[in-house]
Amino acid sequence: MSGLLLRRARLDGEVADVRVDGGRVTAIGADLPAAGEVLDLDGAVLLPGLVDAHVHLEQWAAARRRIDVSAARSAAEAAALVAAALPAGTPPGLVVGQGFRDALWPEPADAAVLDAALPGVPVVLVSGDLHTAWCSTAAARLLGVTDPTGVVREHEAMEVFARAGGADPAVVDRWVLDAAAAAAARGVTAVTDFEYGDLVAAWARRAALAPGGPPLRVRTAVWVDRLEATIAAGLRSGDPLPGVTDAVAADRLRVGPLKVFVDGSLGTRTAFCSAPYPGATGPEAHGLLRTPADELARLLRRAADAGLDRAVHAIGDRATAVTLDGFAAAGVTGRVEHAQQVHDADLPRFAALGVVASVQPRHAVDDRDAADLHWAGATARAFPYRALADAGAELVLGSDAPVAALDPWDGIAAAVHRSLDARAAWHPEQHLDLDVALAAASGGRTAVRVGDVADLVVVAEPPAAVLARDGAAGLRSTEVLATLVGGRTTHRSAVLA
Repeated sequence: MSGLLLRRARLDGEVADVRVDGGRVTAIGADLPAAGEVLDLDGAVLLPGLVDAHVHLEQWAAARRRIDVSAARSAAEAAALVAAALPAGTPPGLVVGQGFRDALWPEPADAAVLDAALPGVPVVLVSGDLHTAWCSTAAARLLGVTDPTGVVREHEAMEVFARAGGADPAVVDRWVLDAAAAAAARGVTAVTDFEYGDLVAAWARRAALAPGGPPLRVRTAVWVDRLEATIAAGLRSGDPLPGVTDAVAADRLRVGPLKVFVDGSLGTRTAFCSAPYPGATGPEAHGLLRTPADELARLLRRAADAGLDRAVHAIGDRATAVTLDGFAAAGVTGRVEHAQQVHDADLPRFAALGVVASVQPRHAVDDRDAADLHWAGATARAFPYRALADAGAELVLGSDAPVAALDPWDGIAAAVHRSLDARAAWHPEQHLDLDVALAAASGGRTAVRVGDVADLVVVAEPPAAVLARDGAAGLRSTEVLATLVGGRTTHRSAVLA
């Protein structure tokens, strides 16, 4: 590819030219000679590209087109929102809503509530945390749900979501590529996609639809049920996806980590915790242990021996401890996805074991009320971002989209200030400094340097100046002027046209 010169870029407070060749930053200095394309930034700020370490891109793409029920404060309100969104005379095709959060509802979700508001209509609602599916009676019949409440959790719920997708794969692929373009417009240069299903095949198919590949680097997760098939195919983390012939797309689309679930979620009350959930009894009063430590260690060793990276979903404090035990027993490193509740004794184990904490700061502000209720007395160790950083853990940030919006500036804002409303910040002792949050959202990069891969983002103002003047709300509305992946522009605003 031909060279690119970024003229008059602001880096670390100084203005300089930045030269890009072969997808890497090759020179930074004053008045560099032009060879190839020239883009005058006119003093705009050049930063390392932003990385969303945890997304579900197909679910996020679909959620952007589904009925939003996130504002519902009860099951009846959720059903009413769906009914209000359907035009009169809507044919009885499957209706999908997104985002209900029932952790604070006065009554449980139940098929009867949907049936009363939408008689005979097949409706499935996806929970905000992606761990619960709530079906009307008609939808339950259609999707094979046998529980009379129409409510299923965890793996069964994820299978329902996959069956409820329903759209033609070619349509879904276009939705996903549109969502990827929207992410690029917010400065995202790379994601790890944890969508359920055969992501290797799905992204290889999408590569053919977008000349040069998608506008992001994508690492495709491998779920446990596809582990042996992936190993048999000889695929290792970092490998280009088989069947992708375009050189640029092959560079952007790579095999990612094995994904293992150890527990559930706070919102579904299945996160595996030391303390029981209020009023809960029986074998799942403390949540749900989906993968015991010995089985986890076996899976981690199996993946490592086959050259696959490891990413383990753990939310509750007992799940986090089990996960760290699994990494220790297997003698391998990897990532803990979420780490929403961590005992003090486990904080230094992240750094000692070389385990990365992959966290989603927006969840702390979205779930503060649910945590105060269901983790009462234990919120001092909830979403412990500063404590993890102080203990030497490497942090990477993500959104878990569609659990939160695929917008890194929203996550950075939540990391530095844990409130979305007029209330005081929730456990402000866990705030991250801005420079720490930016590095965690940029794959560990703190500045643009010669030799870096040219995954870059251009913003109108320095983030520190925006935060000082406008607070976290200002960070959320950060103006992104351009995004580059490997030196190729994936987004450019009219300001730089």
